[in-house]
Amino acid sequence: MKRSFFLSLLLFCLVSFTASEKYPADPYISSVWVSDLGNGHYKNPVLHADYSDPDVCRVGDDYYLTASSFNCIPGLPILHSNDLVNWTIIGGAIPRLTPEAVFSRPQHGNGVWAPAIRYHNGTFYIYYGDPDQGIFMTKTQDPSGEWEPLTLVKAGKGLIDSCPFWDEDDRAYLVHAYAGSRAGIKSLLAITRLTPDGKQAVGDSKIVYDGHDTDETIEGPKLYKRNGYYYLFAPAGGVATGWQVALRSKNIWGPYERKVVMAQGRTPVNGPHQGAWVDTKTGEDWFIHFQDRYAFGRVVHLQPMQWVNDWPVIGEDKDGDGCGEPVSTYRKPNVGTTCPITTPAESDEFSSHSLGLQWQWHANPMDWWYATNPAKGVLSLYSVPADGDANLWEVPNLLLQKFPSDHFTATAKITFIPSSKITGERTGLVIMGLDYALLSLVNTEQGLILSQNECLKAEKREAEQTNASVGLKAPTVYLQVKVQPDASCAFAYSVDGKKFQTLGKIFTAKEGKWIGAKVGLFCSRPVRNNDGGRVEVDWFRVERY
Repeated sequence: MKRSFFLSLLLFCLVSFTASEKYPADPYISSVWVSDLGNGHYKNPVLHADYSDPDVCRVGDDYYLTASSFNCIPGLPILHSNDLVNWTIIGGAIPRLTPEAVFSRPQHGNGVWAPAIRYHNGTFYIYYGDPDQGIFMTKTQDPSGEWEPLTLVKAGKGLIDSCPFWDEDDRAYLVHAYAGSRAGIKSLLAITRLTPDGKQAVGDSKIVYDGHDTDETIEGPKLYKRNGYYYLFAPAGGVATGWQVALRSKNIWGPYERKVVMAQGRTPVNGPHQGAWVDTKTGEDWFIHFQDRYAFGRVVHLQPMQWVNDWPVIGEDKDGDGCGEPVSTYRKPNVGTTCPITTPAESDEFSSHSLGLQWQWHANPMDWWYATNPAKGVLSLYSVPADGDANLWEVPNLLLQKFPSDHFTATAKITFIPSSKITGERTGLVIMGLDYALLSLVNTEQGLILSQNECLKAEKREAEQTNASVGLKAPTVYLQVKVQPDASCAFAYSVDGKKFQTLGKIFTAKEGKWIGAKVGLFCSRPVRNNDGGRVEVDWFRVERY
C-alpha cells in the first residue's frame, strides 16, 4: 500500500514538474487576440477560437484542457495553462478515428463529441461520445505525448457527453447524455458503473435526471463531489439560448435537487454553455464554458465561481439571487505566481519537422499528403485525387485551423508546382464552412489561372461559382483573406508580397457542422492516376489588419 502511494506521489510530482518546466518555453503571442490584459486582469473569451465543449482538469500547478473535435484530425486537442488565462496547444490525443473506412472521408459533425479529461492515480483519462458508436476512452501518463488507442467503453447509438468519476472508495462511474438525433430521446442524464480501470461500463445506465419539464435539451454533464454532495453541472435550453444548471444529491443515484447557477442575463454572452469546474491551489473556484459565436466558433470563457450554501454561483451575482451572469473582464486567478503571456499558435513558418499543432485535416490523412522540409523552410502539399467531388465538402485533404479572432488577416506565400501531365490541378487558400470561399490557383491549358470562387450550400453539393479570375505568369503568389467582425471576408493576392490586389467579391463566412468556420490550404487533382504535382507553402501568417 505504501509503495503504491509513494509511486503515485512521485509520478504526480514528475508530471507537474515536467509540465511546468516544459510548456512555457518560447511562448507564442497572438497579434490578433490576447486575453491577458497585462495588469492582473483578463478579458473574455480566454480562447477566441472554436474549442467547443471545453473540459479542464488541474494537476498540481498545471491545467489541461480538451474539447470536441468532431471529424477533424488530430482529434481531442490538448491545451496547457498555468493560470487558466494563458493557453498553449501541446498535442492531440487521437491521431486517427475509427473505423478507417468511415473516417477516411469527412464526416461533418460526427466523431468526437463533448469530452471530459480527468487525472486519476497517475494517469490522464479522456472520455467522449461518438453519437453513432458509443462512448470511447483514451489515456496516458504524458498529456503532451502519445495517448493509448481508443477503447470502446459503452456501445450504443446516441450515447454522448460522457464524464468519469472515481469516488473515495475508488468505485468508478460514468455520467452521460443522449443525442435525440440518434437515440430518439434527449433531455435525460444517466449514470452507469465503470470497471475500476475505467475501460468498460458495468450494467445498464440509470436515468438520474429528466429535464423535459424545466430543462429541455439538458446535456454535457460533469460529475463532481464536494462536502458529501454529488454534483452534476450541465447546460440546458440549447447551445445558443440556454443556461447552466447545477444538480446535487447525497446519493450518486439521486434524487437530485436543481438550481440554475448561471444565465446570460443582461450580458451579450449567449448560451452560456457546457463547461468545467476547476479550482486553484490557493483555494479559488473557477468555471470554463463556451459561447456560440457562429462563424467564429464556440469560444471559451472563464468565470469566477463561489460556493453559497453548498450551491455553486458562476459569474457575477449582482442581484444576489444565486444565479450569476458572465463577466467580460475580471481579475486573473490567484495561482500563487505570475505566468508569462502566451496564446495558441496560429502562424507557421514551416521550419520544423512537423506541422504546427494548430493544423487539422478534415479526415484521416494519408502519410503522403504532405512533407515538411525544415532545411528549405517549406511545407509541401501533394495533390490528392478529388474523385469527382462536386465541391470541397467531401474533400478530405483540407489542412485547416480555427479562426483565431473576429478580426484578422491570413496570408500564405505559395509556389505551385503542378504536374506537366495533368490539367485542372489546383491549390488555394480557403475559408471553409457550410458555405465556403477560396482563392483557387489552377493549372490550365492557358497557364496558371487564379480565381476567387465561392460555394453556397456546400453540404447540398452545390457547385462552386467563379466571381473573378486573373492569369499569373509566375508560380509564386501571395494569397490573403481579411476577416471582419461581421464575418465578412475579402480576398486579395500579390505577386511581390507588397502590393495586394482585391479579387472577387465579399464573402460572409458561415459555421460548419457544430464547428466554426476554418481557414487553411489544400492541393487537389481531378483524376486518379499514378502521380501528381504539389504546392510548396513558404509560410502562413495570421496578423492584425
